[in-house]
Amino acid sequence: MSFIQANLDNYTVKQMCKVLEFPRSTYYAVINHVKSQREIDYNKFSDEVQYYYDRSKGRYGAIKIQRDLEEAGIPCSVKRVQRHMAKLGLRSVVVRKYKYQNNQGKVPDDKENILNRDFTATTINQKWVTDITYIHVLNEGWTYLASVMDLYNRKIIGYSYGKNPTAELAKKAVENACLNVEDTTGIILHSDLGSQYTSATFEDMLIEKNMKHSFSRKGNPYDNACMESFHSVLKKEEVYLNTYHSFEEAKTAIFEYIESWYNRRRRHSALDYKTPQQVEDEVLAA
Repeated sequence: MSFIQANLDNYTVKQMCKVLEFPRSTYYAVINHVKSQREIDYNKFSDEVQYYYDRSKGRYGAIKIQRDLEEAGIPCSVKRVQRHMAKLGLRSVVVRKYKYQNNQGKVPDDKENILNRDFTATTINQKWVTDITYIHVLNEGWTYLASVMDLYNRKIIGYSYGKNPTAELAKKAVENACLNVEDTTGIILHSDLGSQYTSATFEDMLIEKNMKHSFSRKGNPYDNACMESFHSVLKKEEVYLNTYHSFEEAKTAIFEYIESWYNRRRRHSALDYKTPQQVEDEVLAA
């Protein structure tokens, strides 16, 4: 830069600061500022927070991001992550908690509520829950997802996606869940009283696999709260954020959400912020 150009620049700065009533000393202090190590570390940590937030597609809050950072060898507190998220304007997709309603309802005399809201298990393949939810597709209308969850590690171990909410759809989800289980004898499978789950097709399959069928009380979805919660999370974190134009597009998105995200990367507070796959791996390694 020549002397004349420098003077012109200084003149321009002088005039600009005069118009804006901004001290020239402050202007030059800013443009000549050399970042301290503390500032460098602060910005680097903000970048890390932003990375793990983006990796979760905005689904993670401070606690889960803090766990990701800890696993990556970056020790920090939840409060520190919260401060950086606030400064960056980052907020997680908030999943509304399932509200308890004490609907009394009854199970028919020929059915039994074996689970009875005891959602705990001592290992995998003891207690499973299942249900069907609906997903809208522009070119198809309503489509349906049947899911099966293992209550021990909250993993979705089987699912089936189709265009009709049939007994076959419900049956296929359970059959998929059984693929990697050598002996299904004695496993409790809990469902609602929907026609798919009370059908002869579904019941015959459970008898063949020696599984015990447990039922929610009529009109009482809280009896199947864990599965209700999963479908709520699926919709909040994936379905409601996207528009699916075709059945195949929705099918691919659901597969990626369950297999790549929910089972293997999504941390659960009920699992001490581990993923379902981590908990399963611990059991299998024991």
